[in-house]
Formats: sequence, C-alpha cells, structure tokens
Amino acid sequence: QVQLVESGGGLVQPGGSLRLSCAASGSGFSIYVMGWYRQAPGRQRELVASTTSSGSTTYDDSVKGRFTISRDNAKNTVYLEMNSLKPEDTAVYYCHALLKLIGVIGAPKNYWGQGTQVTVSS
Repeated sequence: QVQLVESGGGLVQPGGSLRLSCAASGSGFSIYVMGWYRQAPGRQRELVASTTSSGSTTYDDSVKGRFTISRDNAKNTVYLEMNSLKPEDTAVYYCHALLKLIGVIGAPKNYWGQGTQVTVSS
C-alpha cells in the first residue's frame, strides 16, 4: 500500500552534483522520519542523512557540508542534494521512511525504496 519511489541517480564526475528524490505513494499513513542510506559493494548499508517531520536533520560525518537533505511534508517527499561528489560516494542509495499506517495498532515500521545507483567517476 505504501511505496517509496526514488529518482535522480546516475553517473557524475568527481566534484559534480546530483539530486535524489523519493516520494511516498499511497495514503493513510503518517511519516515520522525520512532519509537516505547507501550501500557500496562489499560494505554494509549506512545512514547518509535523515530528517524528522519537525525538520531535525542528521548527517553522516563523511557528507557534512556537501549533502543537504530536505523534505516536503505536503508531498511526502524527501530530497538529497549532493554536491562536491567524490568517488567514495559511489553506492546504491536507498530511500527510507519510518511511518505508521493510520488505524493500525502497533509501532511505526520501516519502509525502503528499491535503490538508485550513484556512480562518481571520471
């Protein structure tokens, strides 16, 4: 019923920029946290950045000052603006949402997008 649809990945040269978008489709839910994780080959999935419904943000140290996360609550959409990209940013980027279905008893649950490839290479 709830899907996270990502867009915006691709190939970019070092120092370049990309913007990722993720929209939560469906209805009847309340989103608490939205964010982005990434997973490079041979590595565990790691948090890149996240934002709460009140606007608080968290960033991994490796992207502070280069990446900016933003959110449009009315559109249930989260964005990740990535600047000064480095080869080590190459990974599959996954959208994440912690949300609760309205009328369903229980704790909020984690939802994931299908992933979008970001490759930084000359």
